[in-house]
Amino acid sequence: MSVRKIVTVVEEIRTEGGREVNRSARVAVVAAVIENPWAGQGFVEDLSPGIDAHASDLGALLAPAVLDALDAPAEAYGKAAIVGLDGEIEHGSALIHTLRFGDHFRKAANATTLLPAVEKRGPAGVAFDIPLKHITDATIRSHHQTVEVRISDAPHPNEIVIALAAAAQGRPQQRLAPLSTEQ
Repeated sequence: MSVRKIVTVVEEIRTEGGREVNRSARVAVVAAVIENPWAGQGFVEDLSPGIDAHASDLGALLAPAVLDALDAPAEAYGKAAIVGLDGEIEHGSALIHTLRFGDHFRKAANATTLLPAVEKRGPAGVAFDIPLKHITDATIRSHHQTVEVRISDAPHPNEIVIALAAAAQGRPQQRLAPLSTEQ
């Protein structure tokens, strides 16, 4: 696996809606900018060898890094694959939509839910939103949120940005009623 760089972003929200947040809201993102393992090969029918060669290593690299950056227990999480213009969205999906990748994060965060994801193709500097959900109950509304990410020089046409995001809490100042009140 060829990693060009790792990018870490930590956001700490201290006020929201004109009021101080009771406990600062922390969100961390760690992204690896990697060479697309299928770049330059034309249409690849069987993506399995590339998945086997790279997905677990990416999960093992990113999961502890994002939790270290968060510096608090994760309550919400998500993932992303942003493919450069010479790749297919399926290339990014192949790397992140496998237990070989996601189980590293689930185990490290003591999570049980599926990781919400974004996949897209774009040029260097494309903005993307990583959706986050609660780590053990995807119906908890307070933890449905997104974090916007942009890496100015990535992905190059033959690269993929693979990212994990974690939040130490739900949305700051959340006040929606539980889903059960509408059922």
